[in-house]
Amino acid sequence: MKKVLLGIFILLFGLYAKGQSKKDIAKAIDSIMSKYNGSNDPGASVLVLQKNKVVFKKGYGIANINTNEAIQTNTNFRLASITKQFTAMSILLLEKRGKLSLNDSIQKFFTSFPDYGKNITIKDLLTHTSGLIDYEDLMPANQIVQLHDTNCIQLMYMTDSLYFPSGTKYKYSNTGYSILSLIVEQVSGIPFAQFVKENIFKKLGMKTTVAFEEGKSTVVNRAYGHSYSNGTWTQTDQSATSAVLGDGGIYTNVEEYAKWIKAIWSYKLIKPEMQNRAWSRTKLNNGTIVDYGYGWHVEDFANITHPYHDGSSIGFRNSAGLFPEQKLMIIILTNRNEHDPIQEVHKIARLFTQP
Repeated sequence: MKKVLLGIFILLFGLYAKGQSKKDIAKAIDSIMSKYNGSNDPGASVLVLQKNKVVFKKGYGIANINTNEAIQTNTNFRLASITKQFTAMSILLLEKRGKLSLNDSIQKFFTSFPDYGKNITIKDLLTHTSGLIDYEDLMPANQIVQLHDTNCIQLMYMTDSLYFPSGTKYKYSNTGYSILSLIVEQVSGIPFAQFVKENIFKKLGMKTTVAFEEGKSTVVNRAYGHSYSNGTWTQTDQSATSAVLGDGGIYTNVEEYAKWIKAIWSYKLIKPEMQNRAWSRTKLNNGTIVDYGYGWHVEDFANITHPYHDGSSIGFRNSAGLFPEQKLMIIILTNRNEHDPIQEVHKIARLFTQP
């Protein structure tokens, strides 16, 4: 019965989508995105992918208040935590090649890691169930010099406890993904930025996507982050944590992100069972289910269980909603430090998922 209902839904979904004109879609999305459309304000870039076809893409506002350069769909934004799905994929690629197991202990890679973490596995890091203290809670309040991934793990040596025993609870922690990037480096023998470039970006034709390192790489067509205060916008592009790669350091644009989505829902990088596990909820040791997989949150929206992820850092707010069974994806990247664009992602998704 479930399969029959799913088939009816997909049929209705397809018929409804076909019944909309591009003009109708554009008008509706322009209305939804109206808050980002100020000609002198930081804005957003949006793309809707349906059944491997781009049905809408558009830029709103400006990429840099100092130059007034307009945002385009090839404008590259800092992804912040949307980066985590690429870090997770890097780990899964290494597992596919037999280089590691998700059940491997963190101490296999860092033999001097404090004993409080001896039971933490790679899977715990992926699912935010490690209990590791978030490095942002340990860094000095007056930190000015930017942290890097290696600094994040060093901070773990300055504490002697976890939030909770690994596998027993869920708590979102950027530390886990910073450490995952270091595991990628150790296992592959090359820097994390090089690994994702060679094993993901180049393979998928993501020519301008980059794990950005100041002085080592460049972000072309770059959007800079901004914050609004006292009636004016100020450029606030970097913070003390902006150089950490594994949890948030990748820049891309909506067009190249669409290439990424086409690849992963077509299972071009890893087998379907592993990709679907990444998009599924996690079971804790006591059987409790949490709404996170491998680099993806999981939610129920419009009666559909699906993966999504937000990204937030100084000057940026992003959201990507993925509906693999319906072959629908909405990505919104913004260069302003306000509002949560998942609200717009949901509104746009309703245009395609409700009759």
